[in-house]
Amino acid sequence: MIENLTLEQATGQHHALGTSITLQIFGTTDDTLINETFDLIDHYEDLLTVNRENSEVMDINHAAGKEPVQVSSAVYGLVKLAVEQSRENFGFNALIGPLVKLWAIGFKDAHVPTDEQIQEKMKLIDPFSVELDDENQTVYLKKPGMELDLGGIAKGWIADRIRDFWHAYGVRAGIINLGGNILLVNDSPKRASGQWTVGVQDPKKPRGNNISTVTVPECSAVTSGTYERYLVVDGHKYHHLIDPRTGYPVETDLAGITTFTKDSVEAEIECKRLFFAGHPIEGWHDDPDRIGAVFVYNDEHVEYDNFDL
Repeated sequence: MIENLTLEQATGQHHALGTSITLQIFGTTDDTLINETFDLIDHYEDLLTVNRENSEVMDINHAAGKEPVQVSSAVYGLVKLAVEQSRENFGFNALIGPLVKLWAIGFKDAHVPTDEQIQEKMKLIDPFSVELDDENQTVYLKKPGMELDLGGIAKGWIADRIRDFWHAYGVRAGIINLGGNILLVNDSPKRASGQWTVGVQDPKKPRGNNISTVTVPECSAVTSGTYERYLVVDGHKYHHLIDPRTGYPVETDLAGITTFTKDSVEAEIECKRLFFAGHPIEGWHDDPDRIGAVFVYNDEHVEYDNFDL
């Protein structure tokens, strides 16, 4: 049974969410479900994107400082999760858009802003200035100029919805790869143990080059790093991961962090928690849904949290 599953697979590629997406379903060569999944991804992108004028999230942004906006249950649930996590102040902030746009790292107009400009934008990224109404499912950004951007967790949340979709259709095993955000569905067909082997990106090399590999049960793997988008001014390197607590790129010895958790949205959140911490957090993996983490430092040494290698 395992051998048959391994030999047969349906695969598909798609561009959405600003990235290249690859889906694999083992045990079949029928790509019907793959194509239906791409339609589902496009649907969620239409709801959540801030890269187009029209979406439910952009409706919230357009009404900043004016009025609450009612959104669908799916969008409201994700917004609420993002705001609650932002209020914990560990580094993730779904309101950080105005600050990110000010620096514009990764874009042609990237520059180092003045401290005065930074402090002005800091007034617009307070997650406690978001009013959530559970009964009416409305979201209100209290100050004009505030922006909600779910890009930091949307891919993880969408990956989890794809897994739900595949479970409903009885998928035996599969891999969801949303541009490096990986979600492994059910047991691996390639090993009797059901374990999967996942590569950890080498921060100094092009995507797809691994510095290490780990063996894990079904889970999600998400990476954050300073190596893909950055600006160099007067010999100083400014990466794109802005610390909402300071307004500047986070100071860290980390080049990259990969987290492995049961759900992909949790992997997104915990990846940022550990990245902003800059090192393993004592007791972090006491939660059974947190499988482990791999820290890659600027000097290229690798630290494993909860992996016996």
